[in-house]
Amino acid sequence: MPGTDITPRQRLRAIFGGSVGNLVEWYDWYTYAAFSLYFAPVFFPADDLTAQLLNAAAIFAVGFLMRPLGGLLFGWYADRYGRKAALTRSVVLMCFGSLLIALAPGHAQIGWMAPVLLLIARLIQGLSVGGEYGTSATYLSEMATRAHRGFWSSFQYVTLILGQLSALAVLLALQQVLTTAQLEAWGWRIPFVIGAALAVVALWLRRNLAETGSFEAAARPRNPVSELLKHPRELATVVGLTMGGTLAFYTYTTYMQKFLVNTAGFGKGAATSISAAALGVFLCLQPLMGALSDRIGRRPLLLAFGIGGMLMTVPLMHALATTQTWLGAFALITFALVIVSGYTSINAVVKAELFPVQVRALGVGLPYALTVSIFGGTAEYVALWFKGRGMESGFYWYVVACIGVSLVTYWRMGDTRATSRIDADERSVVPSPRVQGEG
Repeated sequence: MPGTDITPRQRLRAIFGGSVGNLVEWYDWYTYAAFSLYFAPVFFPADDLTAQLLNAAAIFAVGFLMRPLGGLLFGWYADRYGRKAALTRSVVLMCFGSLLIALAPGHAQIGWMAPVLLLIARLIQGLSVGGEYGTSATYLSEMATRAHRGFWSSFQYVTLILGQLSALAVLLALQQVLTTAQLEAWGWRIPFVIGAALAVVALWLRRNLAETGSFEAAARPRNPVSELLKHPRELATVVGLTMGGTLAFYTYTTYMQKFLVNTAGFGKGAATSISAAALGVFLCLQPLMGALSDRIGRRPLLLAFGIGGMLMTVPLMHALATTQTWLGAFALITFALVIVSGYTSINAVVKAELFPVQVRALGVGLPYALTVSIFGGTAEYVALWFKGRGMESGFYWYVVACIGVSLVTYWRMGDTRATSRIDADERSVVPSPRVQGEG
């Protein structure tokens, strides 16, 4: 099959190229969350910090509404025209969205149009990230060898976390060289300019990516959407296994910085450094857990996350709300992220292994993006809604309930390491460089 005889060096270069672009995409996406503490008053003037954060979180959530559309469009494109082509085009959109935020005037200059521009930028970024996940998960999984597929595909979340850490690193650096007043006035625009520039670099890197052998050898359906509908069980499985994992991930990463400030009472600088340190440990866990899944299977790790998440979410969140020390907060968040790693490290490869090559990018990207939009993208908004009504612990139980749904899915599904459709395709796919029905 074309592409299966590439050297380890070529394979590593391809995985690196796909991963670096993923890093830039997620840096741009998370910069919004990392800096919303500073730019929320610019776009949403109010005296109540919770109200400002609630408005900013609402637009963060609305950006997720575009992710299913991005998963649909880019997944369809990747399955019909190639993983490389889709990855290249998704990063162009991210560049434009970041640049628009960087240049958008505030409420004092253009009134209600300011949050509208912010909304448009987030919709563009949501479309880009929605297309990124399914395509990059498919690309990394198809490029990896069978024996180390869990390990190599885990680098999707390694680069995702690196993107988030990069956003936090820029924030920490700016907090050291700028005053709070300067950050709130104009300093928050700097990371978005950086993101737009990095997207240009990612575009250049992705132009040199090799296409996967699985795609090159496969027959391409004229309509991947209709083909995807022939796999309803796999679609339902992606939704179920994603629900609890994405909510837990966004709770302990994106929302946690605001939780530490708005609930636990930490300063903005301390909250940022705690989040960055915990994410550093979380990053290192991904390839370790991915490699472990290559030895013991994917299902045991998913079950460990489901059981641990249901038992520990409520006590962990209560403990975080009352902790008063930097080390205590770091230890609690890190422990939570160890549990979440059972999901994050392997969720990309599990989904890719469920679908045949003809609809793999679309099958991974669309139901994932839809689920993330509903549960992950609204995590901050739901948490702040509960807090604003004086019943913050209700959010903790909401997280537990969603993890419980995922645990049922993990319990009932098979281990995809043993039933991988990627392996089946490599054994049985009929080479055809043309779209079915053409010619």
